Amino acid sequence: MSRDVEAGKNKRISTAELHRRWQATRSAMKDAGLDFLLIENAAAFFPGHVRWFTDMTVADGDPTTVILPRDDEMTTITHGGAAPAEPRPPAAMLRGVKKRISVPMLPSLKDTGYLNAEKVVEELKSCKNCRIGVVGMGFMSVAFYQYVTSHLNTARFVDATDLVDSIKVIKSDEEISFIRDTCHMQDALFEYTLTRVTPGRSNFDVQLDVKRRCQEMGGKNVMILVGSAPAGTGAMIGSDIYRVIEDGDQFIILLEGDGPGGFWGELARIICLGKVSPELEEQFGLAQQAQKVSLDLMKPGVSPSELFIANNEFLRNHGYPEQNALYGHGQGYDIAERPGLDPYEKMKIQARMNIAVHPLITSERAVGWVCENYIVSESGANERLHQTPQKIFVL
Repeated sequence: MSRDVEAGKNKRISTAELHRRWQATRSAMKDAGLDFLLIENAAAFFPGHVRWFTDMTVADGDPTTVILPRDDEMTTITHGGAAPAEPRPPAAMLRGVKKRISVPMLPSLKDTGYLNAEKVVEELKSCKNCRIGVVGMGFMSVAFYQYVTSHLNTARFVDATDLVDSIKVIKSDEEISFIRDTCHMQDALFEYTLTRVTPGRSNFDVQLDVKRRCQEMGGKNVMILVGSAPAGTGAMIGSDIYRVIEDGDQFIILLEGDGPGGFWGELARIICLGKVSPELEEQFGLAQQAQKVSLDLMKPGVSPSELFIANNEFLRNHGYPEQNALYGHGQGYDIAERPGLDPYEKMKIQARMNIAVHPLITSERAVGWVCENYIVSESGANERLHQTPQKIFVL
């Protein structure tokens, strides 16, 4: 493990950076006439808004709720023992939080499903006729939202997701430094992967080794996807996990996870245990070209739908299936954050976004794929963060 990767394992975002986020958000709240923001996340791969404001991690299935007042410090509501038990997490772990509340609430236990919403109502019921901005409504349960809105019936609720996301997606110098650290960690992880892909081992063996190594390097939330197939057959991630790798195979891996400070990146490469087939060589080259089409267009002010259309036009013109799924997206504290490179995204490309671009060239005989992270620049000369060579690796 490199000294730089080892040194970054336990780094945390600075208090100065948190203050920058709070100040920018509260200024936007003032302009929008909002008194409070209400935020909730309950997925380890999508802790984004909660972590961005608090630097708290989020556990799968345990809703974490944040109330952010315009003129005061935050209140957090987490799963745990009710008072008089000490609320979670310890106060020393939090910054900018005035009050911590814990309740024994789990979504699977119907009769506790309202307890976090009940605490929100207790905190805000005295603020008659206030304006509350809801952030990330897609992460909130129906039970939570219905309880809060029906019991705070003098308040006005508005969707404030765009307000927060417009600030959150533009990375500061400190955030970009953390993202670079994650990408460098993934470069080192891919070097390790090359030592684990050998005939006689299963896809699962490799996946397990690489995931363990990633966590040793400081990754907390890790998604390692692998696949293999004989030469002349397309190797896709998520194929038979227990398939045994053989001489001559194509092996494909996606290294996706968070690194120092909780920031995500993703790197995908193809490995051949023998000669590279002509079909794979051609399709990998086309994947590189397709990615360049997007990168050349990926300038501030451009709509993601333009990139999506251009990518599919390239695929169609070269006789390959269109990629009608998400073929790229932003990353920060979430495995995927805005903007999505799809026909639905309304947020335009802006400088200092961290975007993963991963076009896919598929056929029955090969799969060509490239994937890494780029920082959008003012000029559109986007910086590639991963240093792993963009090539097919032959063992």
